[in-house]
Amino acid sequence: MIDLTVISPLRPTESPEKVAGALEVIFPGIVLEATETRIEGRGGTEALSTFHRLLREQRILDTARSVFLAGRVGDALQFRLNKQAATVGRISFPPEEEPLGSIHVEIRGPELLVDWLAPRTVDGRPVEEIDLEDHV
Repeated sequence: MIDLTVISPLRPTESPEKVAGALEVIFPGIVLEATETRIEGRGGTEALSTFHRLLREQRILDTARSVFLAGRVGDALQFRLNKQAATVGRISFPPEEEPLGSIHVEIRGPELLVDWLAPRTVDGRPVEEIDLEDHV
């Protein structure tokens, strides 16, 4: 079972609809709740399908894998995404919190989660793709 949580701060100058839209572009089907200061979303495996695909289309599997491994805490992966890039369906991992606030992502799941999202590669191509449903 996979549990996805995304949290994005809302600054007074930002449109809540645009921030929510950025989250939905990367994680479609995520269930969002908003307050005056942040938007939080929750979802499961299905909400990760676009993220999974974008990592391959944007050819950033090696970068993503190193970010995920560095952000592994127990059974969770914790990392940040750039809000502006997300609005146009791009994945960008900022090295630190950004002035407008980054999207904070936590994905809890099986040990094979990193290998499913961002498998090892040779010459930029996955060595082996894993079907997560076979292992859950």
